Amino acid sequence: MSDRDAAFQEYFAARSDAMRGTAYLLCGDWHRAEDLVQAAFTKLYLAWKRIERHEALDAYTRQILVRTFLSERRRGWFRFESTSEELEDSAAPSGLYSEDRMVLLEALAKVPPKQRACLVLRYWEDMSIEQTAVVLKCSEGTVKSQAARGLQTLRGLLSQQERVR
Repeated sequence: MSDRDAAFQEYFAARSDAMRGTAYLLCGDWHRAEDLVQAAFTKLYLAWKRIERHEALDAYTRQILVRTFLSERRRGWFRFESTSEELEDSAAPSGLYSEDRMVLLEALAKVPPKQRACLVLRYWEDMSIEQTAVVLKCSEGTVKSQAARGLQTLRGLLSQQERVR
C-alpha cells in the first residue's frame, strides 16, 4: 500500500462517521447518507494527491459532501417521496429527548434542500456565514436569507407537528 493510500485510509477511518452524520441531516435517510459519503470520499480520493493543505481536509470533504447532495437534488437523481414510515433513529445526544429528536429530524427532512444545507452547515457543523457561503458557492447574503427562511420553515413545520400531537 502506498503512503498516499495509507493516509487516505486513515483519514477515511477517522472522519467517515462524522460525515455520515452530516449527510443524514442533509437527506434524512441513512442508506442515502451512506451513498453520499461514499461519493464524497471517492471524489476526495481522486483529488487526494493534489491536496496540499491536509489541515483543511474536513472543510474540503464537507464541501464535497454538500455539493454532491445539492447536485443530486438538482439533477433529479433522487426523488424524495414522503412516506408514513418512521425515520430510523440513532442515539440521541445527552439532554435531548429521543422523541424530540425524531420530530426535529422529520421536520428537517421537509425543509427545501438549499435551506436545509444552510441550516446543517451553520447550526450542526457550527460554520460561520463566510465558511457556509464558500461551501455552497453563494454570497453571504444568500446564506443569511436561506438560513432565515430555513429556520422559519422549520419552526412552521414544528408548530404544525405540535398542534397534531
